[in-house]
Amino acid sequence: MATQPVYTRMSVEEYLALDHESRDVRYEFIDGLVYMLAGGTANHSTLAINAGSLLRVLLRGSACRVYSSDMKICIAEQRYVYPDLSVSCDPRDRGTVTVLQYPRVIVEVLSQSTEAFDRGQKFELYRTCPSLQEYILIDSKRCAVDMYRRASEKLWTLYPYSTGEQIQLYSLDKSLSVDEVYENVFFAHNTSE
Repeated sequence: MATQPVYTRMSVEEYLALDHESRDVRYEFIDGLVYMLAGGTANHSTLAINAGSLLRVLLRGSACRVYSSDMKICIAEQRYVYPDLSVSCDPRDRGTVTVLQYPRVIVEVLSQSTEAFDRGQKFELYRTCPSLQEYILIDSKRCAVDMYRRASEKLWTLYPYSTGEQIQLYSLDKSLSVDEVYENVFFAHNTSE
């Protein structure tokens, strides 16, 4: 989802109050700056729902839970974000908590307005989260998924996936079908719309 700057500076407490009071808009908070999240396209929504549904089925009966873009994550003291999907296997991230702190997998569906941020600065921020093991970027313009896996504290390895392949999620001991993630997604060059 697209982000737009809202205020120049704000404390964590002011941000949490703003985000809590807001009913129709969500805000991310990065190093004192607040960003309003905007809506996405039909493809964006379909991809997020597909991936979330697939993950939920795969993780049924396990200690892991899948969370939608409604769940805020604290990746550091001055950093609160709303990824499209997240998976936590930590029991401290369950029940009535309003902020996840121990995500194992984060999924972002790329849009034209957020792709550079999601691949760049946001990924840089996510890498500081010690519990995060895999970061998945789902392209909404073509059938392509990039998955980054933590190899060590400072090394992340890229695994690109496309049509007919399985996204290997080692941190969950599961895999997702790229074709199922892209089910009912139509690109501009499709003639069957």
